[in-house]
Amino acid sequence: MLIHTVFDLTGWITAALVGVLVARLKLLDAGATRTPFSDPGYFIALGIGALVGAIFVGSLNLNLAGTFALGHSIAGGIIGGIVGVEIYKGANGLHGSTGRAFVAPLAAGIAVGRLGCFFAGLPDYTYGIPTTLPWGVDFGDGIPRHPVQLYESGAMFVFLVAYLGAIARGSTVFSGDGFYIFVAYYGVQRFGWEFLKPYPTVIGPFNVFHLLCLAMIAYSLVMIGRNREPHPAR
Repeated sequence: MLIHTVFDLTGWITAALVGVLVARLKLLDAGATRTPFSDPGYFIALGIGALVGAIFVGSLNLNLAGTFALGHSIAGGIIGGIVGVEIYKGANGLHGSTGRAFVAPLAAGIAVGRLGCFFAGLPDYTYGIPTTLPWGVDFGDGIPRHPVQLYESGAMFVFLVAYLGAIARGSTVFSGDGFYIFVAYYGVQRFGWEFLKPYPTVIGPFNVFHLLCLAMIAYSLVMIGRNREPHPAR
């Protein structure tokens, strides 16, 4: 799995560079700036939530498939990070979106990281179901499969370009609700790709990730709705 580790590291580096670029170009207002030094508790909550979520969801999916081992999941990391941050915000009286600065780095990191999943092949257990389409990929078992890793990588790259273009133009929608838009977009595109994966279902035709994606979409819509509510003058 060395190839996957290389792409994971590349994804982290890419995410950091994109974050620095957004900051240097001042594409987001100063209120979006939050660092481990200015608010360490926030990042501790974020890190713990993301780590627990990634391992729990990834391991749960593997175990449901009959592989009893520890795993990790991008979707689990995102939703775990959200839970950790929301708990921290509630405990400290913080309101509004605090994740705007992470949108572009996350989109870039996922786009690159999914390439690692693709090149890791069958052992990564992120491949798609068999297909007769001409772009089906044989990962080593003689069966052409949907390269769902590339589908997701491409989808996140498209979002990254669109998002950067929107905030560069001064879009108040993307600068204000950017994180929630990102979570909703990730949830929608991932929900669709899950139908092309051989994961075990838990409710009807839906697997664990389908349910997580629905939760992400619902969370985003609720939070965007809250931001649209009129607030009394102070």
